[in-house]
Amino acid sequence: MATRLNMLPEDCVSTIVSLTSAADACRLMLASSSLQSAAESDMVWSRFLPFDHSAILSRTHSQINFSSKKELYFKLCDSVLIDGGIRSFSLNKISGKKCFVLSARALSISFSNEPNHWTWTTRSSSRFSEVIELKSISNIEIEGRINTQDLSPNTTYGAYLIIHVSDRAFGLDSIASEISVSKDECLVSNTAYLCPLDERKKQFESLLFLNRRRMMEKLVVEGEGRRPNKREDGWMEIELGEFFVGEKSEEVKMNLMEVKGHQLKGGLIIEGIEVRPKSCLDL
Repeated sequence: MATRLNMLPEDCVSTIVSLTSAADACRLMLASSSLQSAAESDMVWSRFLPFDHSAILSRTHSQINFSSKKELYFKLCDSVLIDGGIRSFSLNKISGKKCFVLSARALSISFSNEPNHWTWTTRSSSRFSEVIELKSISNIEIEGRINTQDLSPNTTYGAYLIIHVSDRAFGLDSIASEISVSKDECLVSNTAYLCPLDERKKQFESLLFLNRRRMMEKLVVEGEGRRPNKREDGWMEIELGEFFVGEKSEEVKMNLMEVKGHQLKGGLIIEGIEVRPKSCLDL
């Protein structure tokens, strides 16, 4: 393919490459040094950037300097803070699809301003200046909202609550939390536990509290009882659900609630909710 493209004018090559993907353009640059100029031109990489990237740049927490659209693309593939630092934005490096993380400050968390229940703190591993830690409370209600016009169209997205469980956590697994993602009139619900699965602890609790756990399970909606998964950044995440972004602008609500167990709980640390495209392996 590279040999045939070498026979074409550079602007024609740029037009052809712009109809592929960022990954294809990078592969072409590696395959043929003579096509590198065409493959890394602003004309090509402007097509890979979101159409509203200028508006996104206007929302950044600090100025992003770049000398080419290719450089801008890869800078946006790294997480950049926007909206006064309470959200972060990035591009999926392969697909160029938009990703957002709503910080704990951008979420609605019941009693989050009550120091007896929650405390705002810092954590070196977080991309945000603040995270929130649960001290002690009986009911947990967390909601995040995002408009589909901020996301990439014709894409299936997943919503993920980013958490950490401290060593002094208690009461988080007494009953499954109810999780949901809703868009327009469509509501998809499920259940999740806030702690990773510990087989030894599960066996011990099964012997002592089997009847109580069965009674608790009847209080919540039927679900998978999802568990947190480890992330590359050291945090854990729980998938709250997924939704499809079409052409119409709609508000998406992402929720986690545990309001039926009425047991004190603490030690949950929340960084935020990530909204990112689901890969083919996730679907």
